Amino acid sequence: MSAIDKKQHAVDSDTISGILKRVIAENGRDHIRGYLFAIACLAVVAATTGFTASIMETVINEAFANKNAGIVLLVCGSIFGAFVLRGFATYGQAVALSKIGNNIVARYQKRLYAHLMALSVGYFSEQRSAQLAAQISQNVSGIRDVLNLTVTSIARDLLTLIGLIGVMFFKDWLLSIIVFVTAPPLLLGLRYVSKRLRSATREAIDVNSRVLGAMQETIQGISIVKAFTMEGELRSKVDAIVDRAENRANRIARLSERTAPMTETFAGLAISSVLAYSAFRAIYNDVPPGAFFAFVVALLMAYDPARRLARLQVSMERAAVNARMVYEILDTVPHQRDKPGAKELTFDGATVELRDVRFRYANGDEILKGVSFVAEGGKTTALVGPSGAGKSTVISLVPRFYDPASGQILIDGQDIADVTKQSLRNGIAYVSQQPYLFEGSIRDNIRYGRPDATDVEIEEAARLAYAHDFILTQPQGYDTPVGENGVTMSGGQRQRLSIARALVRNAPVLLLDEATSALDTESEAAVQKALDEAMRGRTVIVIAHRLSTVVNADKIIVMKDGLVVEEGTHEDLSRRQNGLYARLHNLQGKVPQASVDAEI
Repeated sequence: MSAIDKKQHAVDSDTISGILKRVIAENGRDHIRGYLFAIACLAVVAATTGFTASIMETVINEAFANKNAGIVLLVCGSIFGAFVLRGFATYGQAVALSKIGNNIVARYQKRLYAHLMALSVGYFSEQRSAQLAAQISQNVSGIRDVLNLTVTSIARDLLTLIGLIGVMFFKDWLLSIIVFVTAPPLLLGLRYVSKRLRSATREAIDVNSRVLGAMQETIQGISIVKAFTMEGELRSKVDAIVDRAENRANRIARLSERTAPMTETFAGLAISSVLAYSAFRAIYNDVPPGAFFAFVVALLMAYDPARRLARLQVSMERAAVNARMVYEILDTVPHQRDKPGAKELTFDGATVELRDVRFRYANGDEILKGVSFVAEGGKTTALVGPSGAGKSTVISLVPRFYDPASGQILIDGQDIADVTKQSLRNGIAYVSQQPYLFEGSIRDNIRYGRPDATDVEIEEAARLAYAHDFILTQPQGYDTPVGENGVTMSGGQRQRLSIARALVRNAPVLLLDEATSALDTESEAAVQKALDEAMRGRTVIVIAHRLSTVVNADKIIVMKDGLVVEEGTHEDLSRRQNGLYARLHNLQGKVPQASVDAEI
């Protein structure tokens, strides 16, 4: 899509008609039969409503003027039949539209999730996750409401109103003209209200998403909240947001309900005028009451569909705002797309090389300032250095969580920018600083590393990660639910499960971003020993603040301020006087080689 097409698409989607066209284009064909059935049912509802109003003249004249009992019984039977038919038609359209609406909501939820999975890590780092989730959950129903409002308004309310207006003009055209003289001011007033409602609705949705986001964040970080006695401060913060949401909701209520006095005033003026005119005709001109009664019934029955149609633009504005915010997410173009003709990455030794790599996060300072090094295939390369040196950023660039601003990252001589992300990430196992577990069982979480892994392979990976023993102590063993983000397990247990998930992947490249940082000394020693076994034959890039965990690395890269300042083995670097590695090593306390071997 060209830049001009994108701009035009955004403009079209910013109007109710643009939103409606897009929603129909994306969903109409798939649900055409269901909508036709619902429209047919609604047409029956409209026809029976018009029939009921029209036949009132016959009832009044034959019953009260002509006293014809036979005709009255026939007419009353037909009215009963019309109401029964109307009841079944109402049921049919309601079920059909609900089924279609639920399917549309489900489809867009799946579509949103799939699209979010296609977006880069950078997109999520710029968004508040809790607020994003709340926004999606609130807005996805807007797509359904846009279609349902359109169908019910056209097929039921508009057809009913047209039918009843036809009855009114057929019974008394002059009275009908009197009624519609007062309509234009009402329409102008409703148009003014709908315009003001558009901005108010968007503000309300944004504030409500902030309320839900703040509550979700509090729940997720409840231990920190309690530990730092943040209850009062957070309560004040959330109270302020809730107050804003309440004010916005009250404003929307005031704007939305302004249609009530407008429509009621219009209806009161129209009905009182009709009654006055008709009463004087009946009193002074001796006009039969049947036509007048049928007209009044049609007028009263027309009030509800007319009122709903009058509020349609207001309702559509609210639904369109919700739908528009969903499309804003769906229209977000992934920052990282495979290049046209991108090839599958092939591994042959799995040597990882960085060449003059530079990188900065959005609107931030440059983090990497020309980093170059080679992580040789089948060997372990450790990244060390003070906090903020750029070590974790390097780890994030290898699987293309982000793309460098300049420079190249190559695996076996292949630029990772020229291969598919799927093939790249299939060859990489990753263990982050903060272990994350997903809803499901322990077995499920380990199997995420490789969906086709057998139970035997899962248990072997758990043994290598020294997780097997504690898993067996769980109530259901490997089938024990882990709770939300493994809340029922210790940090060390969660980290060992995440390491098992990486091991079962059996990938040629292993990235360890301070993989043992959450472990106590005993667990760290056990996992380090398991990692030593798992590292054999793989290319490993590991970050560690505790230098004792990387002294056996084949190569150590020392970073500072986004640059590589030293490179070598532990023995070489520790002997360099005034070197950064030697200084860091001295600060942490020199550890004799024998004791280091015993520790790991």
